[in-house]
Amino acid sequence: MPAAMIMGGVVLSVAFVSIRRLRALRRTSGVGSGLQRAQSFMILTTLLYRASHLTVGVLAVAQRRHDLPLQYAGIAVALALSALSYGAALRRGWFDRRHVWADVLVTGCVLPFVLITWGGVREPALLGWAMLLGGSASAVAAIALERFHVLAVVALLVVSHLIGYRMVGASPAVLGGHVNSLLSSAVMTWVMWWYLRRQGRLLDDANARALAAEAHKARYAERLEHHRALHDTVLATLTTLAAGGIDANAPQVRARCAREAAYLRRLIQQTADEVHHREIGEALEEAVGSVESLQLRVTAQYHDLPKVPPEVAAAFADAAREALNNVRRHAGTGHAYLTATGDTDGRGGAVVTVVDRGPGFDPERHVPGLGLRGSVRDRMAEVGGLATVDTAPGEGVRVELRWPR
Repeated sequence: MPAAMIMGGVVLSVAFVSIRRLRALRRTSGVGSGLQRAQSFMILTTLLYRASHLTVGVLAVAQRRHDLPLQYAGIAVALALSALSYGAALRRGWFDRRHVWADVLVTGCVLPFVLITWGGVREPALLGWAMLLGGSASAVAAIALERFHVLAVVALLVVSHLIGYRMVGASPAVLGGHVNSLLSSAVMTWVMWWYLRRQGRLLDDANARALAAEAHKARYAERLEHHRALHDTVLATLTTLAAGGIDANAPQVRARCAREAAYLRRLIQQTADEVHHREIGEALEEAVGSVESLQLRVTAQYHDLPKVPPEVAAAFADAAREALNNVRRHAGTGHAYLTATGDTDGRGGAVVTVVDRGPGFDPERHVPGLGLRGSVRDRMAEVGGLATVDTAPGEGVRVELRWPR
């Protein structure tokens, strides 16, 4: 009995260590593709199936330990082949066909006849555990071998069952039950493997489509951001120069043109430098200076500005620049007022207002253009902020930028 207990402990230990090994491989190799997940699941499933058969074998051998000592050698051989086949599968991620064939031929076909011929087995009950191992062997063969090889394996195992049970005088019910178990093991395992592979492919396709959609979305967002930047900078400069309202040779205008030419050059080369490291005050000052170079006078005041995330500072600056561009293009006053303060509600936010004393407009009849809609409102919305416009005919325009919303 101690030897049987040792063998039983070995069986359970092999199954437990194998499961832990499989989990460790999944942790170190990442989630993996759908096919890799299906393979891992099938290795684990067939491993547990084989472990249950080995456990039955250990218990069966333990009951007749004195009469049939050769059965200990048989269960040891089955355990060794199982360790070889499943150990290699856990290391490689799938079964080695040579190991599968060795398990089928030795455990499923040869072992029963060795027990009958030299092991003194003369009763179906004593042979059952060895025949049972053929079921788990056929299950692995059904998923690891090619179609015609699977048919050959099943045929070999069925013939071995028929001959072996005939030799020990098994009843038709016992014979039919074991053959049915063998065939069912192969069929059910193959169906499960087919289904998991199909689901794995569907999962991989869905992941690929999701990644492609994200990449397309990222490219669109980048293109939209470039369009906004071009609208607020290069297009604004060219429109002002074309209108003839400023001296194109003025140092400030030439400096602005040089900066925007450098931006276009970086854009073409796809190496545009990010400026998201700026604080909100510095970002707003750069926006004010950019518009003043086109001869718009800006009175700017800053008070108790908080630290905000870099993308928020950039959104404030870009939205304020476009609001000031709108003053220069439409207000007809040549003067704007910018005020930036910390939010007084204690949330650590900020409020920036751009005001002019121009003629204003009727919001009910005015359709927002690209500048107000895309460069002001959308920019603030993308970072969780809000842009509002307060105006009326003869009242000027007040644009308020607020973060958070």
